[in-house]
Amino acid sequence: MKILVSGSLAFDKIMNFPGKFSDHILPEKIHQINLSFAVQDLKENFGGTAGNIAFNLALLSENSIVLAAAGNDFSSYAEWLKNNNVNVDLVNVIADEKTTCAFITTDSVDNQITAFYMGAMKYTGKTPDKNLLSDAWAIVAPGNVEDMVALPKLYKEHGVPYIFDPGQQLPVMSADNLRDGIIGANVLISNDYELSLIMDKIGWNEAKILENVEILVTTLGEKGALIKTKSEIYSIPPAHPENTCDPTGAGDAFRAGFIKGLINGWPVEIAGKFASVVAVYTVEKYGTQTHKFNFEEVDKRYKNNFNELLPK
Repeated sequence: MKILVSGSLAFDKIMNFPGKFSDHILPEKIHQINLSFAVQDLKENFGGTAGNIAFNLALLSENSIVLAAAGNDFSSYAEWLKNNNVNVDLVNVIADEKTTCAFITTDSVDNQITAFYMGAMKYTGKTPDKNLLSDAWAIVAPGNVEDMVALPKLYKEHGVPYIFDPGQQLPVMSADNLRDGIIGANVLISNDYELSLIMDKIGWNEAKILENVEILVTTLGEKGALIKTKSEIYSIPPAHPENTCDPTGAGDAFRAGFIKGLINGWPVEIAGKFASVVAVYTVEKYGTQTHKFNFEEVDKRYKNNFNELLPK
């Protein structure tokens, strides 16, 4: 099974703010915010939605192929991904651009403020050929908007099951683009805030969304996730981390775990719990691709968290 992972490739500059953003934002002055936060622990990591999801899938021994654009500074990141069994043959390297850069500041209660330098993400990734589209799964994660519009159409044309994950690109996607991505997707995934934005923008409620997708996944941070189908609702509890070092990338790891569960044919509730366990590993490490695990370790941790065995 090939997993086509579209989205962003980025260098993440991750910083921690020891206080709470909310203590420094006056609601009556949000029309003229001018703030400076003194941050700690500045570190640069490999990141981006496509890179993070593919990295975690590779740890789960899945064949992930990245569809994205990168800049002329991509060589070290490309080598890292290849060394971790991620296929980067379809990464479009733009000779006169830098790779996307994300500046991520996390406060003491895990709220985040992120600024993006778009760089190479202004360009599309390479288009997979028919051979890659056979016996494949896909996820359309936040990245180049043209890719996010074109790839769902391509996947539906070739019968490729896919997850639609508009996320951070919601502000720049039109209502029609969002509806087209949702209609025919196997899964729509977002956090609870993003889901509210989606519904407001396209004028659909959850029931209407579920007329057009098989599964609606809403991540709830430290509270776990909610998974809905046309007939069932599953409340997915969070797995227990050994520490909460850095939440950056936890959503991408969750997506990788959920894909693994789906392609294994597990019930969606089990896939959600498995995804919850996978997400814990990146929370426990500073950065987005600084953790390691294998399937056997996740299997054991799943049992310890949920007192049940994964399907064999």
